[in-house]
Amino acid sequence: MSYKVAIRSFKTLSYVGSYKKIRDRPITFYCAAIIGAGYVTYNQYRQNKTKVEAKEIMQLKNYMAEPITPISQLEKNQDDMKTQMEMLIMRIQAEFCRALEKEEDEAWEDEKTADEYDFDNDIFLPSPESKFKVDRWIRKEGGGGITCVLQDGRVFEKAGVNISVVSGKLPPAAVQQMKSRGKNFESKELPFFAAGVSAVIHPRNPMVPTIHFNYRYFEVKDKNEVHWWFGGGTDLTPYYLNEEDAIHFHMTLKHACDAHDTSYYAKFKKWCDDYFHITHRGERRGVGGIFFDDVDYPDQQRAFEFVTSCAEAVIPSYLPIVQKHKDDAYGYHERQWQLLRRGRYVEFNLIYDRGTKFGLNTPEARYESILMSLPLNAKWEYMHEPKPNTPEEKLMQVLKEPRDWLYISKAKSSKT
Repeated sequence: MSYKVAIRSFKTLSYVGSYKKIRDRPITFYCAAIIGAGYVTYNQYRQNKTKVEAKEIMQLKNYMAEPITPISQLEKNQDDMKTQMEMLIMRIQAEFCRALEKEEDEAWEDEKTADEYDFDNDIFLPSPESKFKVDRWIRKEGGGGITCVLQDGRVFEKAGVNISVVSGKLPPAAVQQMKSRGKNFESKELPFFAAGVSAVIHPRNPMVPTIHFNYRYFEVKDKNEVHWWFGGGTDLTPYYLNEEDAIHFHMTLKHACDAHDTSYYAKFKKWCDDYFHITHRGERRGVGGIFFDDVDYPDQQRAFEFVTSCAEAVIPSYLPIVQKHKDDAYGYHERQWQLLRRGRYVEFNLIYDRGTKFGLNTPEARYESILMSLPLNAKWEYMHEPKPNTPEEKLMQVLKEPRDWLYISKAKSSKT
């Protein structure tokens, strides 16, 4: 592990400023900073081993299911970006699913068996055998996907981790959606390839936030030219605001971005705040994260490496928060608030989410997989408003006015 890499990682904290400013900041901010810097050092170390570990295709037993593209084709085209992306999303899916299953397994280690409880037979008890259901599916138009869903766990009420590798021709509705983002395609029907991983985790405990992430690669052939780009992001949706958690989450994502371009985090953080805006409610879905689309710079390989870093940052950004709060106490009131906020989550996904719209406009779309992001339970109340000076109102203040969790804007203004 390079000493220079470690030093460079810690230098990304230079915006903090003088010792006086450091002294006035909460210690949790810097604990999160140190953790984030350590993550970047480790990530750089992994990147230095990329050539040695490039043949992920040979590790089939580690994936949740067999890849969608035939093995022989993947082996033949190992340097093709379509192959690189499929292998990346297969690995990320498997690593994340197993990390979540581990939390479920550990949650039951000290639990009593069902026979030891004093309850009527019709009372619900989450199953200690909560594992991901793996559904590998093929699409007639071309390609397919692997949908992994865990339901009714002790820690996770519903967790969905999907990958899709699809190809075919984009219908007019999907082409129009891309044109609205500035894509200047001449053909009406376009051959395309898309590969991505998408996950939404809805925990049982209201003190544990929901996380969403999605990383994807597109290729579109317009006449004789191939257009390619990456998109994605990771965002956090808490039900009760914990500022330490938000700082840790954002710091981890910032270091993943900084390893490639120090301007990425601030730019993609703002994009995330703007994108996950429930316009008709005048509030954001959560405390943000990063979001980007149409990334075709600086070049294909370095864009892929950036997406890899972001995808690998998901577990260290989220699992410590789960472990910290999964056994926190809560009651009926907190559960009802959680269900109300999940209703807002549903509203955003069905009305505004770009990925949901693209999926629903794709021929032979697999609607069960597209809608796996929806929670198992949600709730709506007419004209509900949280009471003043409550934890619920505190959360709403942040959702209506996104916060600069890492004080980047303040640091920039102090420098000028």
